[in-house]
Amino acid sequence: MPFPLTGPSPTVTRRAREDKMALVLREDRTGVARLTMNAPERLNALSDEMLAALHEALDQVAGDPAVKAVTLAGAGKAFCAGHDLKQMQAGRQSEDGGAAYFKDLFDRCTALMQRIRTLPQPVIAQVHGIATAAGCQLVATCDLAIAAEGTKFGVNGVNIGLFCSTPMVALSRNIPRKQAFEMLTTGQFIEAARAAELGLINRAVPADDLPAATQELAETIAAKLASAVRIGKHAFYDQLEMDIASAYAFTGDVMVTNLAEPDTAEGMAAFLEKRRPDWQS
Repeated sequence: MPFPLTGPSPTVTRRAREDKMALVLREDRTGVARLTMNAPERLNALSDEMLAALHEALDQVAGDPAVKAVTLAGAGKAFCAGHDLKQMQAGRQSEDGGAAYFKDLFDRCTALMQRIRTLPQPVIAQVHGIATAAGCQLVATCDLAIAAEGTKFGVNGVNIGLFCSTPMVALSRNIPRKQAFEMLTTGQFIEAARAAELGLINRAVPADDLPAATQELAETIAAKLASAVRIGKHAFYDQLEMDIASAYAFTGDVMVTNLAEPDTAEGMAAFLEKRRPDWQS
């Protein structure tokens, strides 16, 4: 027997990990971690392997103090085509018709979306080609998004008889409810210009300018005090779930916490003294 029954060999484990991580490429520059989904032949579908690779990549950047902002792109001709339908169909072959697999799949997808929200750094989607179903959900979940002109966005599961219920959560928190419901029930695409009008993305730019525009936004954020951005990102999402009185009480406490940061005191002093701040983090 080549390997013990207690587990796979280190070589097999290492190869599996390397294969998984190859699905997400990382490049760091000027405080920005650029993550690229790297399954162009599958339109960067959120397969089981892609979900795991993305989650692992996000966990890595979360613990990297040198990373101040994150961009997320897709290799090839599309950003992300949503869940891997071939894998989903294969899941039906189990005795329960796939129920347990589907529940686990959507739990893992939800965990990925929640990881983006809890990541200390802002995440900017760099979108081109198409972003459909869970791919559109991914765009809506990112803190910011820039898309190439002509990019198509859709939550079109209804076209194959599967209402995009989980993508609906992020979509309906980005754009007005009637427009979200229209997209969900008609399965029709909208293009980047309309997505910008509705608030799904921050703006649309010419395709040739997309990487530079995304990097510029990320570097602008990366130049800010990281602790302030981290505190602000968490507070931003938390206060959205509160009534206005609770939100003001909560964010008042957040500002007190932020003001206690030594680098914040230095930033205020530098502004008053008309010099660049000497931040230590």
